[in-house]
Amino acid sequence: MKSLALLTLCALPLAAQQEPKPVRDAAATITAADVHHRLSIIADDSMGGRDTPSEGLDKTAAYVADQFRRFGLRPGGENGTYFQRYAIERRKFDAAGSSVMAMGPGGHAMVTLAEGAWLASGSAPQGAVTGDAVVLGSLLPPEQLDAASVQGKVVLVVADYTKSQPTTFNRLLAAIRDAGALAILRVANRDSTQFATMVTRMSGRERVVVGGRGPQTPILEVRDGFVAGMGVDLAAIRGGEAQVRPVTGTRVTLDLKDTLLEQTTAPNTIGILPGSDPALRDEYVVFSGHMDHIGTAGKGSGQCRAMGADSICNGADDDGSGTTGVLELAEAFSRRGVRPRRSMIFMTVSGEEKGLWGSSYFVEHPTVPLQDVVADFNIDMIGRNWEDTVVAIGRAHSNLGQVLDDAARRHPELRMASIDDIWPQENFYFRSDHFNFARKGVPILFFFTGVHEDYHKASDQVEKIGFDKEARILQLLFYTAYAVAQNPERPQWNPESWDRIVEPAAKAARAGR
Repeated sequence: MKSLALLTLCALPLAAQQEPKPVRDAAATITAADVHHRLSIIADDSMGGRDTPSEGLDKTAAYVADQFRRFGLRPGGENGTYFQRYAIERRKFDAAGSSVMAMGPGGHAMVTLAEGAWLASGSAPQGAVTGDAVVLGSLLPPEQLDAASVQGKVVLVVADYTKSQPTTFNRLLAAIRDAGALAILRVANRDSTQFATMVTRMSGRERVVVGGRGPQTPILEVRDGFVAGMGVDLAAIRGGEAQVRPVTGTRVTLDLKDTLLEQTTAPNTIGILPGSDPALRDEYVVFSGHMDHIGTAGKGSGQCRAMGADSICNGADDDGSGTTGVLELAEAFSRRGVRPRRSMIFMTVSGEEKGLWGSSYFVEHPTVPLQDVVADFNIDMIGRNWEDTVVAIGRAHSNLGQVLDDAARRHPELRMASIDDIWPQENFYFRSDHFNFARKGVPILFFFTGVHEDYHKASDQVEKIGFDKEARILQLLFYTAYAVAQNPERPQWNPESWDRIVEPAAKAARAGR
């Protein structure tokens, strides 16, 4: 089998002629009335805001599976079903019984997580763990991180909390985690009162461990005093000295404790339309959208806020619109005379609002070989704002943008222009489910029409959706994906984008082997 890296270097010729009539007829079945009907089911109060996990989310997943079955799609989940379920554990952190200790030439320092440190994310390893300390600055670009330099280490990330953190900060922490760091300690110069407030707030917090992945790299925050005896020049690092370097002779031990309170699961729903070409049917084009939202006011994560008497955050746009889109596309591609050469995967994932849980689980536990997935078209919030424009985030990173432009030129009747990301400061590229595919080397397009005043509020309701607009966006996506599924060549990454987005994750994976 050829490697993905080699295949993505192939050119992708653009479709040059109008699609056959059965294909055009299939696209025309995506209508405003159908979008309205399906979205009214997905974003109904009876789904309870589709929190992850929840009864309403499971009802939504069952509805999607029933639709896939009606379309004749093959089950793409586990054990011959349409479902792929991942584990979710709710755990109670024992702050008073947990500690961080450093020992080195300058002496030792120890704090408990009830007074001198707090756990920002991740989970408690099984038993105490010890590793050599390395230090770096928060200004280090994630793509410049040498994975081998942090693998198996306790990484001290020196941040200046008197200023706004760089937009790349969270990506840097993720890159360190993915490279196999033992733990991450953010070294912060927060005001003492602010730091104490965070310790108190976080010390008794319940935490969630997802996906059967075992302990997740803990990220803790300590104050400058914890590293006082290590010989680290904090001022120089905060001034711009960002590269990784060892803290000579210093080892850090973390002893973190928690208790399991509850164990449950959440679903992804997956249907597959087998391709028509014996040479290409073992390759896949994926459509993804997240079927979860943020639930009901006063429950779950507490993200949902009531508005008057309405306490359910139905998420009609976020991402009822994308879930509806996946269903509309699945129905259109399932029509007689349309089946493309490559296979098509239709997937609604969960846990996006909690941290891209479902898509992360899928790419780590794929139900088809991930190297055979040639593209992911992700749909998240396409029902609001402009009537004639959709943002296709990621279009500059591969020649999928060219295929999209070609489809729009061939179908001016759709009255739909696609533009690049106009909000780069918001980091949307890293905030929806396509990113988990991209970091694994799958070219993506993320269809999105922006946030609005009802984002993550109970007022994100069905009646505010532009049904005709969404139908036209989905028809454009249908034609784009059909061209990709028919083409004998795979989509091609822009080499610079590959180096910036895919290669860091690949380096981390190689370092972790």
